Amino acid sequence: MRAARYDRYGPPEVLYEGTLPKPVAGPREVLVRVHATSVNGGELSGRAGKLKLVTGRKFPKGTGIDITGEIAEVGSSVGHLAVGDRVWGATPRGTFGAAAEYVVVRPRQLSFAPDGIDLVRAAALPGVGTTAITALRDKIGLRSGERLLVRGAAGGVGSVAVQLGHALGAHVTALAGAKALDLVRELGADEAYDYRTTGPTDLGPFDAVLDTVGTGLGAYRGLLSPGGRMVSIAFDADRPLASLGSILVSTLHGSRRVRAFSGNPTHELFADLAAYVGNGAIRPVVDTVHPLSDIAKAHRAMEAGGVRGKHVIQVV
Repeated sequence: MRAARYDRYGPPEVLYEGTLPKPVAGPREVLVRVHATSVNGGELSGRAGKLKLVTGRKFPKGTGIDITGEIAEVGSSVGHLAVGDRVWGATPRGTFGAAAEYVVVRPRQLSFAPDGIDLVRAAALPGVGTTAITALRDKIGLRSGERLLVRGAAGGVGSVAVQLGHALGAHVTALAGAKALDLVRELGADEAYDYRTTGPTDLGPFDAVLDTVGTGLGAYRGLLSPGGRMVSIAFDADRPLASLGSILVSTLHGSRRVRAFSGNPTHELFADLAAYVGNGAIRPVVDTVHPLSDIAKAHRAMEAGGVRGKHVIQVV
């Protein structure tokens, strides 16, 4: 089968389309024929060698987390899925390899894909969609009428968070690049500002903040009203210890606390995301669809910034 691979850590150019033996599902696994995946920030860090303690030094390696496709083979102990079922999901936390024609996963990492949505465009949603649901619904507990700030609102998680915040009845303020302000307003933002010209001193207060950028967390935490809640899904790559330390300290002291989490969504969360898509609350936002052979180009475009939604990799 065709698969995206790399033989050393480095820039996007280390990626190439190679070949691997087609995997076989074990008794408690399913084989998915992958239609598409998408590029996530964790994959960029993994490919660049920033996660060596997790990814190790054994090569070659694969990339890709999000999965959309059809069941091609069902293990003997799997009872609720059948060959031909349309599914979506993700590889388990800390593992990669969805940028391939086939991938083997446990059923708990999948749910049925929502009806009426193209599986290529749908690949923009599994990872970022479940992250937004976990952040806003489960960690923040966002309520109707509350004021929500989404920082990085045009990116993968941010573009879903704007939609979900709107669906939950919040007043959504979005920070994004100037060229994406019309997009985030279309997605449901009540207010939208250029992050280059609008800083923390120009904003607030908020009941909830979702940060997808990772820098200046203290300043954005200061925008919270008493009892406000903030979730950061990123940290400052140039000052990782200080950034992570500030999050840790905030969880122990003060009423305005910052929360962080490492996503590892399973069947129930993918099913919840499918329901939000099915009722029209969330839709995929796709910047560009790339063929598998252009995997390096997709990573390069993601690293260049200015992304509107997700870069999707079409496999079939």
